[in-house]
Amino acid sequence: MYLDLHTHSVSSDDSRATVEQYVKWVGVLRRRGWQIDGFVLTEHRKFDHDVDYSTLARDNDVLILKGSELDTSHGHFLVYGVTEELTDRVDFSHVGLDAVCLMRAADECGAIAVPAHPGRFGVGLYEYYDGADLSAVRVVERLNGSNRPGEQERAEELIQRHGYAGTGGSDAHLVSAIGTCMTRFDQEVSNEAELVERLKAGGFRAVRLEDTARGGDCDH
Repeated sequence: MYLDLHTHSVSSDDSRATVEQYVKWVGVLRRRGWQIDGFVLTEHRKFDHDVDYSTLARDNDVLILKGSELDTSHGHFLVYGVTEELTDRVDFSHVGLDAVCLMRAADECGAIAVPAHPGRFGVGLYEYYDGADLSAVRVVERLNGSNRPGEQERAEELIQRHGYAGTGGSDAHLVSAIGTCMTRFDQEVSNEAELVERLKAGGFRAVRLEDTARGGDCDH
């Protein structure tokens, strides 16, 4: 199963893509021979509890899940499995959340916080190994479709040094970017709780869109 774990719609302040447009583009990619089963909306510094995409998802056979991308003391983190309990405990709008506290709160609330684009200059985990206890990090975003020159190499160095598992996400802010990087799961994912379970259990790898035509078995 192939899911893009990092996308932004117009609900984020810097994206021009609607969810409906993303769904239509998924159809285009499928007709071109690629496989993409769904995507996660990781809006910046917020979580849209009141937005329901289930009808749109069902009508188009596309899994649409919700998450968040938060600004922390140790770079940006993608949070999956967000619950009302978690948003009550953590101020998602705050820039500079304590990353260690966020990871702990996420775990206690049945969610998971994953460092986004860890090699990114300025806002990636690579730059923040400053003595803080980051032992809770087990998974980072390995492939990011918006990486700039040098950032992928830094992410790979970090993963090799610490033995992290790696996800993939496009970081799409434009419609045509969705699916450029994805995560291949060995088991089916049908909701946000299952996504958290799969990320904690393993059995996934980061892939690029072009890998999906031949089974997505390349390990980048």
